[in-house]
Amino acid sequence: MVDKPWDGPVGRRDERWVDEAAGPVVRPYAISRGRTKPRGEPLDLVTILAGTGQEPPMRVRLSPEEHRLLDLCQRRPCTVADLASDLNLPLGVVRVLAGDLVHQGMLEIRRQRPVTARPDQRLLQKVLDDLKAL
Repeated sequence: MVDKPWDGPVGRRDERWVDEAAGPVVRPYAISRGRTKPRGEPLDLVTILAGTGQEPPMRVRLSPEEHRLLDLCQRRPCTVADLASDLNLPLGVVRVLAGDLVHQGMLEIRRQRPVTARPDQRLLQKVLDDLKAL
């Protein structure tokens, strides 16, 4: 294997901020502007987010990651875990970005309706029997 010289836009090839396959690497705290907690209520893995269709306020400039997050949520409601996977970003970063977008009114949290009816005992017994048969 021939070792070719680094011709990327940032620093030397052996520099910590450069990844040979990906080019310059941006640290997660840079994407979330140094924050580790979202504004407002905490967002867990299964919190469902949906786009509201509201445009960003004039004074707000969205990052590319926020634009991608909004785009995904405008298409269909997504869980925080799915967004982190789809965006290839750490969960903590997605929580911060999504929390900001919820705070600004561009995303909304969709609540699941609580189950009030008791489950059918026959169905539960069938599931249990089928699991035991495996």
